[in-house]
Amino acid sequence: MAIHVALHHKTAYRYDRAVTLGPQVIRLRPAPHCRTPILSYSLTLTPEDGNFVNWQQDAFSNHLARVVYPDKVREFAVTVDLVAEIAVYNPFDFFLEPHAEKFPFAYDRAQAAELSLYRRKRPRKPRFAAFVESLDLTPVRTIDFLVALNSRVNGLVKYVIRLEPGVQTPEQTLTSNLIRVTTRRLCSLMSSLESPSKSFLPVIMLGLV
Repeated sequence: MAIHVALHHKTAYRYDRAVTLGPQVIRLRPAPHCRTPILSYSLTLTPEDGNFVNWQQDAFSNHLARVVYPDKVREFAVTVDLVAEIAVYNPFDFFLEPHAEKFPFAYDRAQAAELSLYRRKRPRKPRFAAFVESLDLTPVRTIDFLVALNSRVNGLVKYVIRLEPGVQTPEQTLTSNLIRVTTRRLCSLMSSLESPSKSFLPVIMLGLV
């Protein structure tokens, strides 16, 4: 049986004088490709009148609300309410193309071009290089490799709340043993494992992270 969860978020600013606000970009709406069903969503702005809201999407399909107040304001508040349905699902409810069922595998030219953004490599620093070299790259089923890799990462690091802006590098993660696992970070790891003719990245995008 699914569980319905109501979430309420409010961020508010009050000023000691009327101020001019630049365009505000609000990223407080679930992405359209998230697996959790969103039953209802509302965005409320204060002041309620005198604003222009345009919904946009970034390069990764995330929803952005661009808000403009032409006149000066004494306060600015953003309130979000949503109801989400928490249900059990099978994370392995997908299939791989036959050529990708075993790790490693090769992309065709079209796929390689489409995924080029995620396959950029940076020089490996000592701890990250040592971690990559320690992985068992013996040919195996792709799903088995990904499960083992996620288990290895889970055993090395722990989740924390980070207040610092930006994305933490793999070297920082391995040095502090603290992480907030993201698709981007796992893509960084997977791209480091690639040889010119073998690739393993697409399966990361299929719901294991």
